[in-house]
Amino acid sequence: MEIAIIAHDLKKELMTQLCIAYCGILSKHNLCATSITAKYISEATGLKIERLLTGEQGGEQQIASRIAYDEIDILLYFRDTRPSAVYDEGDMELLRMCDMYNVPVATNIATAEALICALDRGDLDWREIVNPKSEYNRKKHNR
Repeated sequence: MEIAIIAHDLKKELMTQLCIAYCGILSKHNLCATSITAKYISEATGLKIERLLTGEQGGEQQIASRIAYDEIDILLYFRDTRPSAVYDEGDMELLRMCDMYNVPVATNIATAEALICALDRGDLDWREIVNPKSEYNRKKHNR
């Protein structure tokens, strides 16, 4: 599965702790993350993570584009939850795209744990059929 990870500054530590806790499951999948988040997670866990641009430089747009091309199966997206936090249109567009393309998204640790456990049980295997770049479809088309 293709898992995209985004964590706003105040949530990077929480995302890193989540990835430490579920390192064994996440290591079985392809991960990509915005640059600084990827750096934190890979340094703490040793997980191989494709580093995209920082959020400010367009990393979230890179993930949105991959969602549009059905190249992302799960999005872990921990946003700043302070009352003073400002969300731009890009934040809402990313969530809208997940709804549009049926990409499971977690915006908090409780939902992230539920998705990761579901992933480990095989509950999300239906995404393998949908994702054109999945191993399932590469084998099917290479026959």
